[in-house]
Parts: sequence; structure tokens; C-alpha cells
Amino acid sequence: MNHAKKLYIETFGCQMNVNDSETMFALLKDLEYEPTDSPSGADLIILNTCCIRAKAEQKVYSELGRLKGLKRGDRRVLLGVGGCIAQQEGEKLLKRVPYLDLVFGTHSLHLLPEMVRAAEQGERPSQTDFLDPETRLDLFPRKEAEGGVTRFVTVMQGCDNFCSYCIVPYVRGREVSRRSGDILREIREMTSTGVREVTLLGQNVNSYGLKSPDEPDFAGLLRMVAGVDGIERIRFTTSHPKDISPSLIACFAELDKLCGHIHLPAQSGSDRILARMNRGYSWREYLEKIAALKQARPGIQITGDMIVGFPGESEEDFLQTLSLMEEVGYADLFSFIFSARPETAAASLSDSLTRREKQERLDRLQRLQRGMTLERNRSLVGSIQQVLVEGTSRQGGQLFGRTGGNRVVNFPADPSLIGTMAAVRIVDAFPNSLLGEPQ
Repeated sequence: MNHAKKLYIETFGCQMNVNDSETMFALLKDLEYEPTDSPSGADLIILNTCCIRAKAEQKVYSELGRLKGLKRGDRRVLLGVGGCIAQQEGEKLLKRVPYLDLVFGTHSLHLLPEMVRAAEQGERPSQTDFLDPETRLDLFPRKEAEGGVTRFVTVMQGCDNFCSYCIVPYVRGREVSRRSGDILREIREMTSTGVREVTLLGQNVNSYGLKSPDEPDFAGLLRMVAGVDGIERIRFTTSHPKDISPSLIACFAELDKLCGHIHLPAQSGSDRILARMNRGYSWREYLEKIAALKQARPGIQITGDMIVGFPGESEEDFLQTLSLMEEVGYADLFSFIFSARPETAAASLSDSLTRREKQERLDRLQRLQRGMTLERNRSLVGSIQQVLVEGTSRQGGQLFGRTGGNRVVNFPADPSLIGTMAAVRIVDAFPNSLLGEPQ
């Protein structure tokens, strides 16, 4: 009898990559690979990579260097790289890292089992070709329903926006939307295993269906998902502000299952910088959409992204970003120093700011956001929140779940509540979580 082989996947980057890693685990089950949480005992190690920022790319190469030692000795260990860096570098990765066994890009997930078989036979396969839209739909990898309380569901891939700093269109390809029937079928299968919340994923979910005349737009898709029995909550990410429609905003007023949270990256509060970024909106237009969202769903939690130190950013531009943050009142913010990426338009822009100046601005921005996040969390103390209980907390003897606004709540309760909706009174607030007691 063959013993199961151990598979370790290290995921870099966003929720899209987390979802892709889950798919990889499912695809390799038939080859008798089972997950392990340590690379030291693995038979196959895969790095699922992100190259949206230079720092993320550097982490991958650092990890490859660290893993080199596991390739020594008698035991054969296979090492693969997938995701965005694989798509960007292709076969060059095999030359740069001679102990690497396989490379597969963002459109090649469906080929992973046969590539692993080839690597097991001593070959060094590499596949990073882009697929045409129809082929992508037919080969769209999907996971088997495996249970859990919350799950990701990819609804579209790629991006057509070509923001001047962003490498996504070059490593994920142009936009293609999954067939709504396939999405609904996958979600129904999930509910049969206990899933109660789904997060719809895409590089720009607001563009869902716009290139497919026989499919609904994203607002229409949300309404269809809301009609699936067993689904109690719906989330989605990520949204491009220029593409958020009045019909999508109306969903926050009309769909009880749609959570009161949206991730809407502004990237800057300066019109001059937004134009250089090719974002397609002004700070005023962004705030108008924020106001419409708050009117549609009072108390909605807004999160976003900001880039500091974009080429040409002045102190006045930066102060406009801080002003925008205060006006929006973000619950959380992902913030980064600008990182020039190959092939993007911004990579050729002149940049006069020093690294120290950029870091100082990032520190100021993050200090402001930490205070806003804590204040926002403290405003919930005393309220009763509906929490979908996801599992046991890292805080001993407690459970954890999230509010509709995506705030993590830890509270003492019996594990039998896992998978249910619980009314929880918030009794204390911290920078990254809330403490509650069941009602």
C-alpha cells in the first residue's frame, strides 16, 4: 500500500493566492499528496507567489534560498514555484534557481497534476502560457466542497484597468468572468458541507459580466448568490472605485445577506497623483461613492489601500491623502511605499523622493490609521453584534468570528456554536480585534 506523500504550500500575497493554494491542495489529492504544515518533512514544496511589490518578490527568492538545504541528502524533495512570479519569469526561474523542479503560471493551475508527475520522473516542466478567454472558462480550476464555515469563490480573473503602477494585467491577464451557473453550482455544493459565508473574489469584481452579454453584471450576480439557500452572508473583494455602479451600491440597501463592509482602494487622495496612477476618478468622485455607500448601509465599514511615495508625490499631495483618510474614516487600511514593477508605465517615471522621506510618510500615515482603527473599534463597545462563529480562538478557551463589518471578535462560549450566528455584546476593543460575551 502506498503511503501518502506530504505537500507543503507557502502562500504569498492576497486572498486570490490563498484561494489558488486551496485549489492546489485539492488538485494534488489524486496524486496521493496530503497537506503538511512544515516544509522539513514535505515531499513536494510549492511557493505560490506574488509580485505586486518588490518586497514580496524578494521574500520569495529569500525563501527559495532557505529551502535549498532541504534538497540535499538522500530523500528526494520536489520544489515548485507558481503564481505571479512564475508567470513573470517563466523558464528563467529554472536557470536562476537550478535546484527548482517545476514552474507554473497563473493560467496553468489545471496542469499542475501532470507537471508534478513529470517532475517526479526527473523532468523540469515549465508552463506560463496565457490561455484565451474561452479556454480559461472551460479549464477554470475549482475546488471540491470541503466544508468549513466560510469559503472563497473566484468569480473572475484578470484586470483591464492598467493602473500605471500595477503588474496584475501582465501576470494575471485580461478580465474574464466565470459563468454564473458554475459559480452558483459551486456555492450550492459548499452549503451542503456546512459553508454559511462566501467571499466572491476577483481582481476587479465590479467588472464581472461586463464582457459577457449572456451573464448578469456584478450586482445581478450578488442577487443570485443571495438566493442560494444556506448562505447567510456574502462578502466580496476587490473593487475598483471607478467601476462601482449605482446598482451595486443599491445591493447594500436591499440585500440583508450582503455584509456591511467594502474594500475600496483609493491609493491616493491627490487628483494629480491619481491621474499619474491612471485610476480614472478624482478624490471628489471617490468620496461621492463613499457617501452613497454610507447612505445605502449606515454603519458600513470601509477598508482600503494607499500607496505613498508615488513618483512626483509632493508633501501637499501626501497631506491630501491624509485628509481623504480622515474624511472616509477607514476601519482598516493596507498601506505601502511605491514599488516600481517591470513593464508598468510608472516604472519609467522619475522619482526624486529619498527612501527615508517615503518611509517617514508611511510612518505618519500608519500612525494616523492606527488611531482611527482603534477609535472605530472602541465605538462598538456596548453594542450587540451578530457574529458568524468560525472556530476556536488563539486566545485560550474562546471562540472567534467576525461581525458583518469584518471585525474579529473573540468571546468565551461552547464550541457547539461554531458554524452558527451568535449575538455577542462587545465589552472591550483592541487595535486588531474585539472582546465580547455571548447574549
